[in-house]
Amino acid sequence: MANRRWHLLVNGKVQGVYYRASTEQTARRLGLTGWVRNLPDGRVEILAEGELPQLDALRTWCLAGPKEAVVNGVSVHEETPTNEFTGFRTIH
Repeated sequence: MANRRWHLLVNGKVQGVYYRASTEQTARRLGLTGWVRNLPDGRVEILAEGELPQLDALRTWCLAGPKEAVVNGVSVHEETPTNEFTGFRTIH
């Protein structure tokens, strides 16, 4: 059961550089649930649930992303966890 839910928005050159796929792999490795998707404005949006240390590790990873990415910033908004997810996936 997740005790935290974070909504992250990632700015920069983060589309077309395997950011979503790498985020999904990282989140799964960390044991998080939720999803990642591209936004029409060029940002990547992530909704993740899990324990604070794992969410913090995901945020730290997001600041760098895959080697082709250029991250200008990551905003994090905490929300109430719903425990609605059973895994982590890329959505469209």
